Amino acid sequence: MNLAHCIAVWAVQRPNAVALRYNDTITTYCELDAQINAGARRLAQLGIGHGDRVAYLGLNHPQILVLLLALARIGAILAPLNVRLAGAEHAYQLQDSGAKLLIHDDALNMHVSATLALFATEQPAPRTLALQMEWLAGLAGQMENLQRDIVRAAPTNIIALANANVTETANALTESRGSLSDDVLLVYTSGTTGKPKGAVLTQNALLWNCVNAIHAHELTSHDHVLIALPMFHVGGLNILTLPALYVGAQVSIHPRFEPAAFLRDIARLRPSLTILVPAIISALITHPDWANADCSSLRMINTGSSVVPASLIEPWHLRGIPVGQVYGSTETGPIAIYLRAEDAYRKVGSTGLPALHCEARLCDAQGHNVAAGDVGEIWIRGPNLMRTYFNNVPATQAAFVDGWYKTGDLAYCDTDGYFWVVGRSRDMIISGGENIYPAELESVLADCAAIAEAAVIGVADERWGEVPVAAIVFKPDHTLSEQAVLNLFEGRLARFKHPKRIVVCSSLPKTALGKVQKSELQTMLAKSKTR
Repeated sequence: MNLAHCIAVWAVQRPNAVALRYNDTITTYCELDAQINAGARRLAQLGIGHGDRVAYLGLNHPQILVLLLALARIGAILAPLNVRLAGAEHAYQLQDSGAKLLIHDDALNMHVSATLALFATEQPAPRTLALQMEWLAGLAGQMENLQRDIVRAAPTNIIALANANVTETANALTESRGSLSDDVLLVYTSGTTGKPKGAVLTQNALLWNCVNAIHAHELTSHDHVLIALPMFHVGGLNILTLPALYVGAQVSIHPRFEPAAFLRDIARLRPSLTILVPAIISALITHPDWANADCSSLRMINTGSSVVPASLIEPWHLRGIPVGQVYGSTETGPIAIYLRAEDAYRKVGSTGLPALHCEARLCDAQGHNVAAGDVGEIWIRGPNLMRTYFNNVPATQAAFVDGWYKTGDLAYCDTDGYFWVVGRSRDMIISGGENIYPAELESVLADCAAIAEAAVIGVADERWGEVPVAAIVFKPDHTLSEQAVLNLFEGRLARFKHPKRIVVCSSLPKTALGKVQKSELQTMLAKSKTR
């Protein structure tokens, strides 16, 4: 038994049902199962075995799901990479994960070559396959081999094979060593120390996350999910996409979010569910097409990743579409707390109740439960949590206490037990749904010989929710233009992480121990913007 088993079941029970739609190309459950089988064979042919890591770098594509489930079938691990990162960041993650294979968008050939050139000489670079040119061609070849192995007579189509109940035979022909206890997903999340950490999720964690998602959305095989969030994040992959396939629903995939196309496909394809981060909601409700957009097919939308203001929720409620919320992180799968449709109108702004198979508590600095109504740090425990940070025992030990994951986020519970997130105890900035840690930017600034000290904070932004702003102090007799400072980040960090403003200060506010007081700095920068 492994995570891909549910697809094999649907391939027999509902072979002709639509599993995936991408650029109006439809993949049925029978075809998806065949692709997973072929993918497992292809991976084995490439030398990928139990426990090996395979990286994926590209925009949303059905093959991310095929790859994940094929890896689950053989007990290997997918490491999806954020396409918005810089080459140096990709190089670090590829080296840290020890990926044996990298599958990437064809358009990223030059980027991949430049990234692999950054590898340390003592560590071999992963083998690379262009998605369209090499991986898909190899997949087609393996599908032909599977058909020949199953049916020795005249060629037949895949749907006919499923109708003849030969899916189990196809599975038997694919060496299947994966189990639910195996690691299957390695997702890097930026760390407060400036170095990203790889959160390792097992097949079992993803399975329980699916069960929680079913309860959160009342998800059934009759649903149709529209996805534009990037699937290199657990939000795009695990909140709705994988759970929808688990229950036999239909998933329509956009390569990336584009507001006009998204609104058009809500009207054209008539999905019942979707997941959006606040920045995307803002882009939709301020788009010229919003006023006349037909969203009547949606029975619910879900959102999360940061505190969601009521101004982003009310436009949907006015159309009779409840807005739920999901709270969690890469480390929690991510579904840990959620607001269901039935509570959406009476608890606007709340992130909801603990997931069906998850526990949540609020703790003070000593790890004791806080009193009702008081603010505390959210701690999470459940089978959906990550197993570990990859090859990082100290970080793992620091993140857990007796099986409870310490999120670093602050919240209070109302008298009904619903959670209300009020902020983050860590310095993380969430900009357009992407996590940015100031330590990463501060590390770049610290390398500049002209800068004596620097600090980065998040400031409110109407479009992105938050954006990073850097406050710097130059060394005596040194100065740089704002553009020169911004140029320091080119090629080192993804562009979405770059500061949106540089503020030159004579000094930074500090405690008696020399630690920058970021709350005071926030006030200083707010005043500097209004001058």
